[in-house]
Amino acid sequence: MYGKMASIDKVSESRGTLDALAKLIATLSSGLFTGASVYINLVEHPARMQTGIRPALTEFAPSYHRATVMQVSLAVASFLSALIAWRSSSDARWLIGGGLLVAVIPFTALVIMPTNKKLLDPAMANDLDQAEKLLTRWGRLHAVRSALSTASLLTFLFLVGERRA
Repeated sequence: MYGKMASIDKVSESRGTLDALAKLIATLSSGLFTGASVYINLVEHPARMQTGIRPALTEFAPSYHRATVMQVSLAVASFLSALIAWRSSSDARWLIGGGLLVAVIPFTALVIMPTNKKLLDPAMANDLDQAEKLLTRWGRLHAVRSALSTASLLTFLFLVGERRA
């Protein structure tokens, strides 16, 4: 009898650990994504634009490729962890927070990608007026990613803080 109860306690403890770990990973991944995204909007892209359109266009491609790998990984990790947190806690707000962050992926694919493709086209270097318009548009579109990720992070921080109160 006691062995069975100890076994149940261990399973319950393991689920609690998994729940806490999932919430930590969801929040941490969202925080890292948000920090990177806001940094791009407030620091990197404005600095890129100050260098002049030709250098900004040249710098865009390597920056874009590096950021893509990092940000997709963080968005997916956060969403999957939020999904686990939702399933283990039955609190749909974890799913909402994860959904806000993972929404940047289809938003990027459907809304930002046409602009990205034009900016990555080597022929764009021959039309600097158009390149400037596209880089400016890209900055505005990227701000949506920053807003979605900030909303995700605030949701997760609220949920984590709520548990401690």
